[in-house]
Amino acid sequence: MDERHDRLAEATTLMTSFVERTGLVGGRPQVRYLWTDAFALCNLVGLAGVLGRPDLLRLAGLLVDGVHHTLGRHRPDDVRTGWISGSSEAEGEAHPTRGGLRIGKQLPERGPDQPMDDRREWDRDGQYFHYLTRWMHGLDQLARATREAHLNLWARELAAAAVAGFALPRSEAPSRLAWKMSIDLSRPLVASMGQHDALDGAVTCAQLRQTAAALDVPPEGPRLEHEERALRDIAEHVAWATADPLGIGGLLADAAWTAQLVAAGALDAPVLLPRLLEAALPGLQHLHAVSELGGDAARRLPFRELGLAIGLEGLAVIRLALQAAPDRFAERERTARLLSALEQYISLGSALRSFWRATRNQSVSTWRDHLDINAVMLATSLAPEGYLVLREPLRPGNGAWPEDAPALTSPRRSSSPR
Repeated sequence: MDERHDRLAEATTLMTSFVERTGLVGGRPQVRYLWTDAFALCNLVGLAGVLGRPDLLRLAGLLVDGVHHTLGRHRPDDVRTGWISGSSEAEGEAHPTRGGLRIGKQLPERGPDQPMDDRREWDRDGQYFHYLTRWMHGLDQLARATREAHLNLWARELAAAAVAGFALPRSEAPSRLAWKMSIDLSRPLVASMGQHDALDGAVTCAQLRQTAAALDVPPEGPRLEHEERALRDIAEHVAWATADPLGIGGLLADAAWTAQLVAAGALDAPVLLPRLLEAALPGLQHLHAVSELGGDAARRLPFRELGLAIGLEGLAVIRLALQAAPDRFAERERTARLLSALEQYISLGSALRSFWRATRNQSVSTWRDHLDINAVMLATSLAPEGYLVLREPLRPGNGAWPEDAPALTSPRRSSSPR
């Protein structure tokens, strides 16, 4: 069995176990967590395309439905009921992301009169901006694969809700974003800003706008020019370099998406790509110099290391984008030099992936206690196409998705809400 086939088979097994374990199929109660589900959605889309398995696209549709009807609604232990947007049942079914989406943490959010407890806050519900951007991306990847324009609409409505809800101060020109907001987006729970939140959001807005244009959707929903501009303005005032493996991986993923958007003429940001590569390089050099990614599995955090492994897979995507449309990239020599420097660390991604594929390393508590997020991100590192590659949105007759195929998700549901 060759390595490519082996990786795809293992990723498929990981995802099959995930959808059963979290109740998407098989009758168990659904356990939804937005970050994990966003990566899972991309994995299902990517594996469906690579393996030619429309059944995985149908699972992706079920996942969208499960997330929206779990995390788009108030918690069962909350005195509030219905959609967190405050919409009516019918309106919420048609626009399930207008109020954002809950994280899916075990504990309820901190009340307005409860004092902050830093340790406990990590286990409390609310909304995270960086989780929302990952879900926007997943929805859009499914929209590109299926031509279902309402998926892109839901992603754009989520982007507009996130920027409006997290912007501080609340003005036309916000200076920062809150790290964590309440479930109804009425108050900050953690007012400090995530280092890459605005950057991630700006790149994602450009992606959503490209998809909307390619699908030729009706003039409905947010256009996102204002949101993208506001996020880019915020990001300009933040230092992007980091030594956190997950953060470096996020920068490299942003770079992969930026390269594809620039190559397609969908993003007017001539020097963004070299700046992203330049921000990622010092962190990798530091990790290599101090040998920080090593040692006993029980002392390591798998999903953070796998985030870096995923990002390093994006270097090949960037290389292909540069080759496809070289004239669209500014500072090509600088970009090529930075890319070559980063490519020296590709073996690190392979080493991290191999380490966490080993059964003995999956027996430790740091793996078992966060099984879903670890397993799903390992699957992404094994088969990164669904997450990193912005496929051209299929049009009638130009892809494998059949012309008469029924919709995977519906913008309106007739069944009663869960």
